[in-house]
Amino acid sequence: MPQLQRGLSLWNLVILGVAGAVGTGVLFSTAGMAALAGPGVIFAWLIGAIMYAFVGLTYVELGQVYPEAGGPSRYSLYTHGRATNMINAFSDLIWYLFIPPIEALATVEGINYFWPHFITAHGNPTTLGGIAGAVLMLLFLPFNYYGIKAFARSTNLLGIVKVVLYGLAAIGFITFARFANFNHYGGWVPFGFSGLWAAIPLGMFAFGSIRVIPDYAEEVHRPKDIGRAIIWVVLGQTVIYILFAIGFLTSLNWSAVKLHPGAWSSISSLPGNPFLTIASAAHAGWLIALTAVIAIVGPFVTGYIYQGAGSRILFAMSRSGLVSARLREINEEYSIPVWALLVFTLIGAVVAYIAAPLPSIYNLISDAVVGGYIGFAVNPVVMMALRRSGRPGRLKGGSAIAVLAFSAASLIVYWSGWPSVPYAVLLLAIAAVLFGLIYRIKEGYKNAIWYIAYTLFLTFMTYIGGVGAKSLVNIDIGSVIVVLVSVLVFLPWGVASRLSTPAMESSSTSSEIQA
Repeated sequence: MPQLQRGLSLWNLVILGVAGAVGTGVLFSTAGMAALAGPGVIFAWLIGAIMYAFVGLTYVELGQVYPEAGGPSRYSLYTHGRATNMINAFSDLIWYLFIPPIEALATVEGINYFWPHFITAHGNPTTLGGIAGAVLMLLFLPFNYYGIKAFARSTNLLGIVKVVLYGLAAIGFITFARFANFNHYGGWVPFGFSGLWAAIPLGMFAFGSIRVIPDYAEEVHRPKDIGRAIIWVVLGQTVIYILFAIGFLTSLNWSAVKLHPGAWSSISSLPGNPFLTIASAAHAGWLIALTAVIAIVGPFVTGYIYQGAGSRILFAMSRSGLVSARLREINEEYSIPVWALLVFTLIGAVVAYIAAPLPSIYNLISDAVVGGYIGFAVNPVVMMALRRSGRPGRLKGGSAIAVLAFSAASLIVYWSGWPSVPYAVLLLAIAAVLFGLIYRIKEGYKNAIWYIAYTLFLTFMTYIGGVGAKSLVNIDIGSVIVVLVSVLVFLPWGVASRLSTPAMESSSTSSEIQA
């Protein structure tokens, strides 16, 4: 029986993680975060990195306990059963299905700078732009089809080129040296802590690529490299994001981009790629060209990396009996989950194309990636459940890590706000109910009640908590409520809802992986 092949080293994983992370997020999120937090965008990136580091540590442990393809969409199966796993897996799938089309359309927007026929004046794809996005989804395919070693080679090359180009661009913007922007217009945090909290979720999208590392765990030479890679990737991402934040602030010439000095919130009105707008306003020819190039190369590399990782999620879901058994078939020649890859690619191409005739879909898919954040919250619960069931942990201070990771995951969802959270929850509910009926998921619902209640609680808090629909409590008080209720109610409830005997030894997948 064909198996996935081990072809990824520590170096491959680090390049994979950093190159997968640095894409549209650093170019667009930095400006969006500055509109909310002013110079505090630097602190927002740092806080986001710390929060994500704790989430990442749960992947460090669980990725070594269960080194299998699409592992994050399988962990909960072993401790909480099929119903919890179904909800968790579809949370992850929503994240992965929508990111490659977003990156494909971002690449189209970069190309639009050179040939302006793909994007409307309102920033939405034209029909031609939608077609180009669908074509790009198909162009991602060869990078993932010809085996894990070919994938590693191409990602090493393009990833290093990409990181170097981004580093040069960041330094180029810093050379404008308008350091007055740091303290002349309301100081470092002109909107207080609430501005920081609101800005952080925009950065979370950019940090997301550390989770692709455990998705490739079954194809890693040494499973212990997973943990090392995650730590290095978080550090590498953070350095690049902070450099771009400093570059944005030091290059921002308010009058040149036709904004009132100090009107931080107006930054969100900058058209298109904000870094390209700043470079164009400064008539910096080389920086314009470099920024235009990275606007194409960056999302393209991110798109095909997420396409490959997303196919492993479908592959894992097939192993769990949540989607067709056909999707766990492995190609004999290239040792890749071929049907999962093809189906994932076709769905992405359709999503990219319909963003043209239905522009609101583009906003919806951007909001729906919050579903991936809901998936983060399962890891700390699984981690503690395994320890309570007698399985020794791999990390010291595991309980503290789980508490901090669960708090971080809860806040990331809460700060994502309304209507992003209900959009994601609605899609998740539809997918879970539909596939639960089709594949007759009947067991484990008692073990999943905590997760359903937790998701509804966070949705309710985004409605009342100053991050969207209503402001019955401000965002600071809402954040405290979210952390306290999550840690004191849902974390222990989730741990207590574990299976009486963890199923990690009884999984049929274990024998597949070891074969």
